[in-house]
Amino acid sequence: MKRYLIKNWSDYNRSLIQRGSINIWFSEEAIQKWHNTLLAKKKGRPQIYSDDAILCALLIKTVFRLPLRSLQGFLMSLVLILGLQIKVPSYTQISRRAKDLGKALAKLSSRRPSDVVFDSTGLKVYGEGEWKVRQHGTCKRRVWRKLHIGLDPQSGEIMVAELTGNGVGSGDGETAKKMIRRLPKGAKRIFGDGGYDGIEFRQSGDEIGAEVIVPPSRGAIVHLGTKDPALINRNNAVWEIKGLGGDDEARKCWKILKGYHIRSLVETAMYRIKQLTGGNLCSRTLDKQQTESQIKCLVVNKMTKLGMPIGEWVRVV
Repeated sequence: MKRYLIKNWSDYNRSLIQRGSINIWFSEEAIQKWHNTLLAKKKGRPQIYSDDAILCALLIKTVFRLPLRSLQGFLMSLVLILGLQIKVPSYTQISRRAKDLGKALAKLSSRRPSDVVFDSTGLKVYGEGEWKVRQHGTCKRRVWRKLHIGLDPQSGEIMVAELTGNGVGSGDGETAKKMIRRLPKGAKRIFGDGGYDGIEFRQSGDEIGAEVIVPPSRGAIVHLGTKDPALINRNNAVWEIKGLGGDDEARKCWKILKGYHIRSLVETAMYRIKQLTGGNLCSRTLDKQQTESQIKCLVVNKMTKLGMPIGEWVRVV
């Protein structure tokens, strides 16, 4: 029998404790950059608070899951206890500024990974809870958004993220095509599940010189005579699976040979996002929801940098 043991439990345990430290989220650097010192780019009174101040407030809101009004009181208490000579933005200012903050959050990490894994999950905006749905079924007021992420499987950091509606135009491959263009240079392999078995995703990977590893659907056909590198890549995957036998065992073998099972790490990342920051969105407009989802990813990245478990499977006698 095998058992998974964490080898760095002491360090990992300290990192878990540090996640709740207010010094991590309300840092000295954030205090120094709290007030806006830039000249106004348009007519009107210049902004009092910098983007760093609003970002710091939203990080605290997400980590401690505070409503906006409670967030203002929390910040006022911190400033009072620490004896700082800074003003605190009101909850309305934080909400209003969050709408335009998403553009500054396009870059979630400074890493340049060789592998990137893509996947998506749902975040609830509003609607009945799971108990009511099980007892009485769903109704029209259940609204969800779709969060797409690109993960560096080596570090566990989220490289890119995008929030879309769950309707038309929110397909995995179509959205990932936009996200791939925002990846840092150097990606060698891009992974996705069967939902990314489309020409857009494969072509986007080919444009940046990366190998796209996506299992073709069962019964996939070979496109003969094509000169498109993306279709050639897919044809090769179909031929390889057929050469291994063409059955489910052949598909499993192909995934092992391609290192496809690294993709399971993005499932873990999705779980961490929902476990650490909640599986719902508090904002009511799409632009603010996009910022909120980016903040969720930043929080998870910050916690990841504090420390992650290092384990191995050992045989137990």
